[in-house]
Amino acid sequence: MTTEHTVTTLLHSWRSGDAAALEQLTPIIYDDLRRIAARHLRSERPGHTLQATALVNEAFMQLADADLKLEDRAHFLAVAARVMRHILTDYGRARRRQKRGGGVSPETLKEDRIAEIHSTDVVDLDEALQALSKIDQRKSDVLVLHYFGGMTYDEMADALQISAATIDRDLRLSKAWLANELKND
Repeated sequence: MTTEHTVTTLLHSWRSGDAAALEQLTPIIYDDLRRIAARHLRSERPGHTLQATALVNEAFMQLADADLKLEDRAHFLAVAARVMRHILTDYGRARRRQKRGGGVSPETLKEDRIAEIHSTDVVDLDEALQALSKIDQRKSDVLVLHYFGGMTYDEMADALQISAATIDRDLRLSKAWLANELKND
């Protein structure tokens, strides 16, 4: 049985109420979740106090408490990437509230680093992604899965149920839109 099939079977068992399935699932997907968390944290400011393990744990707790129908490994990882992005955004908003009035101006995302999304202000990035989602939800989803989920074109195509060619086209358009949007900020 492939890892993909095992994860899918365990996800379905877990969502059906089998607590033992969650115990079996956790070590199988933990490395994938750490990879996604590390990717998220690479785009954060240096010295960020939230560690990858804490981000994985927080995301996993939120996923465990949510009533979601998780189809397969790709869907689970896509949802986990979104949850981690929201955790970091909330963390960034809280940090921004603490800084407000302190005379510290936020650093912005440099256009020349857009390919790697090395953002020092995850809140600005999140606001831009939300704006894109109002214009075109799928293009926003492609950006989130690619940059934050670290998914390949094929994995994104499976998660979004579209072709890899459409993923490529959406990703190129959404990168250009995001670079322009962040440049204007």
